[in-house]
Amino acid sequence: MSGDLGPYLGVGPRVGLRGFTLADGPEFTARARESRALHEPWLFPPLTEEAYDSYARRLIDDPARVGLLVCERAGGGIAGFVNINNIVRGAFLSGALGYGAFAHAAGRGLLSEGLGLVLAYAFGPLGLHRLEANIQPGNTASRALVRRAGFRLEGFSPAMLFIDGAWRDHERWAVTADAA
Repeated sequence: MSGDLGPYLGVGPRVGLRGFTLADGPEFTARARESRALHEPWLFPPLTEEAYDSYARRLIDDPARVGLLVCERAGGGIAGFVNINNIVRGAFLSGALGYGAFAHAAGRGLLSEGLGLVLAYAFGPLGLHRLEANIQPGNTASRALVRRAGFRLEGFSPAMLFIDGAWRDHERWAVTADAA
């Protein structure tokens, strides 16, 4: 990643990676509403601009989070997002990923390309050593995404996260800087 990246933190052949802004609310929420059938029951991004404003402010203001939008370079439209949450510094240098593609971009490899840029950003400028993704066992698309990116399955956690009204089991996937 050298040279002028324009508004992006990283660029690939088809996507660029940039931070969330409050101005992204209308597009993000419209894409989230269009993508409900794709996301549920795994993911519940904000569907209203009011909910987006609160969500984006947490990503922008909290030093333990980094919110990243995966944007198509042709036109700049938002294809998906990858958030690095629960960032811990010190000896741990780790973060937990949350992510989703929007329906219009699903199956086109854009989030895969974006996740590769996230790894380069996390293990480069952010200085992290490890990223984790906790995935419900039935979410085959998410499992395939992290497997393609080099994550390894590390374990199983029963009743790990409260999602969609119940405590859900999750597989723990991780990648380290030396393996990425």
